[in-house]
Amino acid sequence: MSVNHPWIDTHCHLDASEFSEDLDRVIADAAQAGVKAILLPTVKAADCENVRNVVKKYSNAIPGLVYTLGIHPILIHQAQEHDLQTLRHEIETSLADPRFVGIGEIGLDYFLPNLDPQRQEFFFHEQLDIAAQFQLPVILHVRRSQDAILKALRRRNINGGIAHAFNGSLQQAEQFIDLGFKLGFGGAATYERALQIRRLLTSLPLSVIVTETDAPDIPPAWLSAEGLRYNEPAFLPRIAKQLAQIRAIDDGQFATAVWRNAMDAIPRWSTLLTSLNLPVVS
Repeated sequence: MSVNHPWIDTHCHLDASEFSEDLDRVIADAAQAGVKAILLPTVKAADCENVRNVVKKYSNAIPGLVYTLGIHPILIHQAQEHDLQTLRHEIETSLADPRFVGIGEIGLDYFLPNLDPQRQEFFFHEQLDIAAQFQLPVILHVRRSQDAILKALRRRNINGGIAHAFNGSLQQAEQFIDLGFKLGFGGAATYERALQIRRLLTSLPLSVIVTETDAPDIPPAWLSAEGLRYNEPAFLPRIAKQLAQIRAIDDGQFATAVWRNAMDAIPRWSTLLTSLNLPVVS
């Protein structure tokens, strides 16, 4: 695992229960591995304060640690309409915080059978409206819902963002790109059978790709074989090196590109790192 290049994880749930008992170690390992920046998306309105606290606590270890605020589509069954008011208040409160960088994780999940699609759409559209109002980028959960999400985005003036764990068609990818989005790739691409994701990874311009773990989820292919329990941000460099190999480019070139791409997607993140003298790549 190389530590010669600074790496960026654009999607990592550090507040997940899997990390609750050893988050100090998880963060230390990520820093040791060369991960200089992590984006922590919120999944419930009730989690906003905790997410802020996690970011505040560990920002010395990971200088580019930032967060977004949102309600995840998989957790819509736990949400109430008043959570949207709570979320709006939390966003307004966070605008003065340079580590708050956007809205997310929001989106639509048409893969899980027990999720009410209309209820998902209500919360998604409401949160898109909030993002449009504050002109903030969004972190999108897109699972078998590419066309519905594209339709919703076209109806609003959304300030781009990242389509996390992208697994649509090349045509759909190009439509997200046209709307100002970067596309997230991580552990799923490390499986040889992931032919569609690998085709996207090699076909898309390098300028639209960002790296992510989605830790503790989306484990890389080697995780269970090595007796590891769950995905971690420390694995991002190893995952990213495999992505670079799939594209047949140098690790350093890939690290520089995905860092720049993430900064393009999330302007407040770029502003923070510039203030810290930490665009660590040029």
